[in-house]
Amino acid sequence: MSVDAHKETLGFQTEVKQLLNLMIHSLYSNKEIFLRELVSNAADAADKLRFEALSDDALYEEDGELNIRVAFDKDAGTVTISDNGIGMNREEVVDNIGTIARSGTRKFFDSLTGDQTKDSQLIGQFGVGFYSAFIVADKVTLRTRRAGLGAEYGVQWESAGEGEFTIETIEKAERGTEIILHLRDGEDEFLNGWRLRNIISKYSDHINLPILMAKEPVPNEDGEIDEADQGDETVNKATALWTLAKNDISDDEYKEFYKQIAHDFQDPMTWSHNKVEGNLEYTSLLYIPSKAPFDLWDRDRMHGIKLYVKRVFIMEDSDQLMPRYLRFIRGVIDTNDLPLNVSREILQSSKTIDTIRAASVKKVLSELNKMAKNEPEQYAEFWKEFGQVIKEGPGEDFANKEALAKLLRFASTETGSQEQTVSLEDYVSRMKDKQDKIYYITAESFAAAKNSPHLEVFRKKGIEVLLLSDRVDEWLTQSLTEFDGKHMQSVAKGDLDLGELEDEEEKKAHEEIDKNFEDLVERVKKTLDEKVKDVRITHRLTDSPACLVADHYDMSANLERMLKAAGQEVSGSKPILELNPEHPMVAKLKDEADETRFTDWTSIIFDQALLAEGGQLDDPANYVKRINELLLKIA
Repeated sequence: MSVDAHKETLGFQTEVKQLLNLMIHSLYSNKEIFLRELVSNAADAADKLRFEALSDDALYEEDGELNIRVAFDKDAGTVTISDNGIGMNREEVVDNIGTIARSGTRKFFDSLTGDQTKDSQLIGQFGVGFYSAFIVADKVTLRTRRAGLGAEYGVQWESAGEGEFTIETIEKAERGTEIILHLRDGEDEFLNGWRLRNIISKYSDHINLPILMAKEPVPNEDGEIDEADQGDETVNKATALWTLAKNDISDDEYKEFYKQIAHDFQDPMTWSHNKVEGNLEYTSLLYIPSKAPFDLWDRDRMHGIKLYVKRVFIMEDSDQLMPRYLRFIRGVIDTNDLPLNVSREILQSSKTIDTIRAASVKKVLSELNKMAKNEPEQYAEFWKEFGQVIKEGPGEDFANKEALAKLLRFASTETGSQEQTVSLEDYVSRMKDKQDKIYYITAESFAAAKNSPHLEVFRKKGIEVLLLSDRVDEWLTQSLTEFDGKHMQSVAKGDLDLGELEDEEEKKAHEEIDKNFEDLVERVKKTLDEKVKDVRITHRLTDSPACLVADHYDMSANLERMLKAAGQEVSGSKPILELNPEHPMVAKLKDEADETRFTDWTSIIFDQALLAEGGQLDDPANYVKRINELLLKIA
């Protein structure tokens, strides 16, 4: 079968077309980053070859010296970036270049605003990668062959970035990948050796393998070029940044290295560079991004940490190196205490990795704690981006639960703002005398939490309540049950017990009221027998006639709704109806002798309590009918 028979034209994934269009327009003011991205990809390909060759030395073929080459052709108007790394086969080219095989992509595009300035920031969260080539090129040709395959298995991919691409089988003698950028009109600045060198020095100086370019011809005194002095030269330092001493690295170098390894467009928020020596030797360089990546909520995508052994890249899989609640961390860990042929299976049972992971987590949490104390405004920005992920921590990481609890931030009735700025330490410092619990409420929105009838007595007594409305808060409160010796108590679960915050007179008055309403409680309980677990008089309400609460050990109504919305089968539990004895509707109900009207009033009060806490009515039409009938009688 001839080579031509293997040529086909395919369409880009819809998201790729959108990304290409956005890339070209949004990043045009910073177009030189295309070289950073393509050089970084080339370095990754070399790293992957090093790793695979540990178990199959033949993959090096006849060329064991790994490098990246950058060249330009003024006459043809092209810039070429090539590497002799792992390369790709035909299937890998289609999978990696023709599609964006990442969950979360749809969410990323849904978040685009049309404002080029804002959208360019989102591009930074997405990671620009290969597609950045189209910022400066109106056609891109990629030629590649996977190491270990014959020359006849070369692949050529080509596209103008306008909806489709061609792919064909070619002869390619050398392993690795070559990307040829056919520059747009007006991009001649990149057909200049000094300009390309400057970009490499700025963005890719610490790629840990040589980046080669042809030497710039320098005429002698007679204006002649010495041909013997021509050839290639290394234009980067080719030294792994993390191996250098901190004092030898500038902030700008740290920032550019982050952008290279994270494929990010923005500076990191902060970083931590540590060298550990002793029984265990390793170096870690860990970054906290300034913006959440687009796939932050994909808990299975753990790609932030690159693991090196003796400066040889092993894998990019932070699952073994960071817990899932720190999946946004980017960086490098390099150790001398693992075998070069270490596998994922070995990592899972490695005490060395366990020790490195534990120390790295403590380092990240320590950096966040310092930021929270010394730079509260910066920490507030961090919390907006990553707070919901940090809230996963107490349920996953028992060893660091206390440290994580100090990092948490919430909205509360004290501030009245939706902004999550209140720490648990803040709350405890403001607790009333004799208050022994930290009170909170969970709801599906901030408005629902803030306006919940469960807060009425707490407002009356001036007791602060944390307002929890993130989806993750339900799981957080399952695992974080106390702080600083104070029990965390939902105001919507169990019987209200304010302890010593109520004086003896109040307690006696409540007992007397409870006795007076015993008959009403029994009548309501009988009427709502199928809907409620219990009925009781409450003293947590001041304005509302009734509210629903979950029994102490039952699932909260909000969590039950969330699980059902996620398609999970939930048996659920009946709520407890609490009646406000001081409300006119409850007083009217107490005196109602007509059983039909009593049933109608009781049903309306129950349905209103259900609506007030975010629930849905089983029979909304019947509720409306009852309301209308009662309104007509009043009229």
